[in-house]
Amino acid sequence: MTVMAGMATLAGSLGLYPLFEKAGWFWAGFGAVLAVAGGGLLARRLRVPALLDLLFGLVALLLYLNLVYASDRAWLVFIPSPDSVHHLGELAGDGWQAANRYAAPVPLLPGIAMLAAAGIGLVAVLVDLLAVRMRRTALAGLPLLAMYSVPAAVREDGVGWFAFGAGALGFLALLMSDAREQVGGWGRTVTTRRRPREVPMAGARPGPGEPVDPPDASALAASGRRIAAGAVAVAVLLPAAVPGLQPRGVFGLGGGSGQGTQTVTTPDPLVSLKRELTRLDDSVVLSYTSSDPEGSGYLRLYALDRFDGDRWTYSPLKSSSKDRVTGDRKLPAPPGLSVAPVHEVTTKVHVRREVRNMTFLPVPYAPSKVSIKGDWRVHPDSLMVYSLRDSAGGRSFTVKSLRAKPTAGQLASAGAYPADIVSHYTAVPKNVPQQIWKLASDVTSGSATALSQAVRLQQWFTVNGGFTYDLSAPAPQHGSDLVDFLLHSKRGYCEQYAAAMALMARILGIPSRVAMGYTPGSEVKPGEWVVHSRDAHAWPELYFEGSGWVRFEPTPAGAAGQGTAVAPGYSQPAVSNGGGQENEAAPSPDSTSPADGATESPGAGAHHRNDEGPGGDATAQDADQGGVSPVPWLAGALLVLLLMGVPMALRMVARRRRWAALIPRPSSSPGPAARTRAQASDPAGAAHAAWREMRADALDHGFDWRASDSPRAAARRLGELLELDAAGARALTRIARAEELARYSRGRVPEPAERLRADVRTVRESFAASVGRRARWRARLLPPSTMAQTRAALRTAADRVLDVTARVNELPSRLRLRFRRR
Repeated sequence: MTVMAGMATLAGSLGLYPLFEKAGWFWAGFGAVLAVAGGGLLARRLRVPALLDLLFGLVALLLYLNLVYASDRAWLVFIPSPDSVHHLGELAGDGWQAANRYAAPVPLLPGIAMLAAAGIGLVAVLVDLLAVRMRRTALAGLPLLAMYSVPAAVREDGVGWFAFGAGALGFLALLMSDAREQVGGWGRTVTTRRRPREVPMAGARPGPGEPVDPPDASALAASGRRIAAGAVAVAVLLPAAVPGLQPRGVFGLGGGSGQGTQTVTTPDPLVSLKRELTRLDDSVVLSYTSSDPEGSGYLRLYALDRFDGDRWTYSPLKSSSKDRVTGDRKLPAPPGLSVAPVHEVTTKVHVRREVRNMTFLPVPYAPSKVSIKGDWRVHPDSLMVYSLRDSAGGRSFTVKSLRAKPTAGQLASAGAYPADIVSHYTAVPKNVPQQIWKLASDVTSGSATALSQAVRLQQWFTVNGGFTYDLSAPAPQHGSDLVDFLLHSKRGYCEQYAAAMALMARILGIPSRVAMGYTPGSEVKPGEWVVHSRDAHAWPELYFEGSGWVRFEPTPAGAAGQGTAVAPGYSQPAVSNGGGQENEAAPSPDSTSPADGATESPGAGAHHRNDEGPGGDATAQDADQGGVSPVPWLAGALLVLLLMGVPMALRMVARRRRWAALIPRPSSSPGPAARTRAQASDPAGAAHAAWREMRADALDHGFDWRASDSPRAAARRLGELLELDAAGARALTRIARAEELARYSRGRVPEPAERLRADVRTVRESFAASVGRRARWRARLLPPSTMAQTRAALRTAADRVLDVTARVNELPSRLRLRFRRR
């Protein structure tokens, strides 16, 4: 079992392979498992208690880590010293920081390798304790499963089938070894001699050298294999056949609805962004040529339009065949683009073959026509181009896009927002902290137009706010992380900057979303550009009627920030030219355009409207955008209460049904018999019902019930345990005598059903009076008799399922036999 526990742990650790660049982590974990197994063997040889067995494993793991990673600071190379233990702590801290800094797969630095060995060793300690020492092999699967949860949560593609299969086989081997040892504990296996090919003569004895075999269990083994194969087939095929669980429909043969629509599911864009930004090699992602001498601008992959209070994501995409991108088809027109000057740009893109799982195309906004091979589709609202089954890796495509160049005056005098844009792109969840609402108002105080508010926000992030670009900052996971970024740490990378500015713009009433993709990259020769993994970027897009979705750049650029990020000209503050006039690059954050005095701009109106705060009318729609609602919690609490009341309800139903079966139906003719309903049609059945009810009450209150006792012996033993008064003693005696007569005498039971029922209530009260409060509440809420009945019912149902499965497995052989007979 010790060997099998170690092998199961090593097989389960194979699932960690996506997290590391090199395989050295496995050998570090292999040594940790060997050390833990040795410590467990020593503890069991010394026959120490189970808790000390756990301590032996932890000490062995510490000795191993000390020997491998801090031997130069230890006593006699392997004995831990204060200096070596301190070094291990520093190494663990360095490894934790490196793991948070780099995206998977991470480089195998010493600190990361030590953390991997320590984690695998801790799992080995738990598996050894549960499976080998405590003989709880099934529970040992929980720490093994925990190792799979790490790559499943970090890596977008999860764990490969080979690694998962190896871990599953290791766990199954551990279960088989435990079962074999437990069966072997009963002694030597009973064997039988092999059946000879020829029938022996009467009275002949088998020869002394005739081989012996264990009992023939081939039929049982075959049934077990069939059941296992059937269970695996159901587990694999059933999810593939359920339309709601597969984005491509039943067995991937089509959409799940009658109209052929499919829900698009892709990896988390923000996780992909972190991985690209922290790649050590900074490899080339794509190259492109552009008809515009200035390049094609930012290449957008995603448009994240939903904020749930913690993270930005995009709304579910319902894809249909009418959204397919064909060679001559024009894409839908970009929303809101009607005033700003536009010119068409042709971009030819080639994505490197090494790029994997790029199911969204990097295209300049706003694409009007895309020429690419494969099944690619467009989302009409956001103009994201994506595929349900193809990847852009190794492909070349051509995209024509409409490049808008709005002026600051056009943005400042933008018209009112459409109602659908306002309802969808200004929604803010109710759980956004009040500090952020106040901060947005303070930063943009005195700005009268939406453009001046946006410029002030951008300038606050890049110049005035004291922010620092830092790739080692952890990705935001909760709303508190956003508060910490804005008010305290002020350290982060483009994800935090874009998410924070888009949220603050929504608070101010400006429609906004977060775009993700790549910056223009580097120009290697005239007209040809190269984009690296470090050019991955996120930026906010704000909506201005007449100009559509307009990009802003709150992330610091240059050597101290995102190296290839460029702030658009209209987002720069106006600079005086020395003659008392200002250029048209952008209005000053403090200035007001002529349109501001004539009419209230959409941004300003929305700003005043949102000054009501999270509780105002402006956020009435937030309930549908991921805000915290008490309804799920109340529903969950109600469900828990209902589940807790199930055993008590079952006990009451069983008691009612037990007595209701004995009372005859009232007669249609009036009379004393119809009114009293006192006599039972089956006196013996009433006695048995009273006896079973008293037995259930005794078990519910924690009294031992011996099945071998006669009714008289059981009553005598209960009378010794209970403090019965005269009425209780007579009730117990009547119940026992009625059961005795019903069992052993053919004579009529003298006690009526109603009297026996009243006696059962009297004895039940005596049970309750003889135990403590805890036992009384357990008898009411979780009666053991009901739990035993439930377990028996589940066992019966499981036996029936196995019987049906065996019959289904035998059906092909029966059919073959029937055809042969014919």
